[in-house]
Amino acid sequence: MKEIEEYPELSYVFNRRSIRKFKQQPVPNNMIEVLLKAAMAAPSAMNNQPWEFVVIDDPKILGKVRQQMIFGRQETPLAIAVCGNKRKARNKFSATDFWIQDCSAATQNILLCASSLGLGSVWLGVHPVKIFSAGISRILKLPRHIKPLCIIYLGYPDQEKAAHTKYTEKNVHWQSFGNQGSEEVTS
Repeated sequence: MKEIEEYPELSYVFNRRSIRKFKQQPVPNNMIEVLLKAAMAAPSAMNNQPWEFVVIDDPKILGKVRQQMIFGRQETPLAIAVCGNKRKARNKFSATDFWIQDCSAATQNILLCASSLGLGSVWLGVHPVKIFSAGISRILKLPRHIKPLCIIYLGYPDQEKAAHTKYTEKNVHWQSFGNQGSEEVTS
């Protein structure tokens, strides 16, 4: 891929792919800690840091999570539930739903960090699907003010996927919506 040749330090970004087949080899605790540190390095609105993480490596609990997540039936040795703490998300603007953006940024950091460590990962959306949210909350015994955003399956990949981008030029607008070229727009 041309971008990796030109900017090799970004290889983990373009190599990050949704992996759905994992070796059943455990992920070492020190790597899990690095993933969580990367997550908590994410930006957050007004520095609220409303995230909470539930690390799941117990096969019984992973089995319950698999049953709950209809698009997440894959066997995985590790999952991390990324959750928002609604109590931490309060602010003077009443913008309590910034937890969604904040936890999404933390999730992306985990995915990119996993790629850089040679791990595979896949993001499974939980919020805003009520049945997923209620089920995951029950399985993980989350208090009412903790809302699950997503589950990330992680492990050593048992499949290979080529580096890629989903770049589409028609989705890029310059200066205002509808301007497809980078030419200066005069008003």
